[in-house]
Amino acid sequence: MSEQYEVEFIERDDRAATFLVRGVSPAFANGVRRAMLADVPTLSIDEVRVVENSSVMFDEQIGLRLGLVPLTTPPGEFEEGDTVTLALDVEGPETAYSGDIVSSDDQVKPAEQNVPIIDLKEGQRLEIEADAVMDTGKSHAKHQGGVAVGYRHLQRVEVVGDNEAFEQAEPHMVRGVIEDDGELVPAESFGNDLTNRYEGKEIEVTDVPNAFVFDVETDGSMSVEQLVLAAVDSIHDRAEELEQAVQL
Repeated sequence: MSEQYEVEFIERDDRAATFLVRGVSPAFANGVRRAMLADVPTLSIDEVRVVENSSVMFDEQIGLRLGLVPLTTPPGEFEEGDTVTLALDVEGPETAYSGDIVSSDDQVKPAEQNVPIIDLKEGQRLEIEADAVMDTGKSHAKHQGGVAVGYRHLQRVEVVGDNEAFEQAEPHMVRGVIEDDGELVPAESFGNDLTNRYEGKEIEVTDVPNAFVFDVETDGSMSVEQLVLAAVDSIHDRAEELEQAVQL
């Protein structure tokens, strides 16, 4: 990886972002992607104690559904293996939602309030206690804070001439972001078809060396910025461990 690299956000909010990284190798870009998926720990329900379940669903199915409810995981507050106790008590006729889950820690709560768990009929009740554990995506997919993480080469588009037969031009589909005379343009802005943006023009499309556009979306357990920084920190920590091991 180059010692000099640049990061530029193209679209950004707490849960999803598109950003460009220049000056990194394909191997490093893939390392960051893998770290976001596998190395950043999050809290997720792992053990359920059923007090009462008179619903039509087995305890094991309830446990699986609860395990897939994203929980907010404040950075630096927990270590791998730490647990937080949660509780749920809903009586029908009512639908039990993720927002009905009560946490023993104010920092930890369902990232989404409206995830349905089960529809309870008259006379049915679901009362449980649960432990959420801090772990990584390497152990189980429910601990992956990044639900959609990918990257692709930044592509540079240059106009090299006029195309007299532009009316019969075949669609030229691209994804992600293109670079046009130094300007970064999301492909969605022209319907992902370059012939819409460069009508009647002959164009040349090339990959920009060591420049990658990342698309990252989280499950709400943390922000995109927190996920990316934690992933990079994990790579740094593993590199230091390797360096120390080699020196022994």
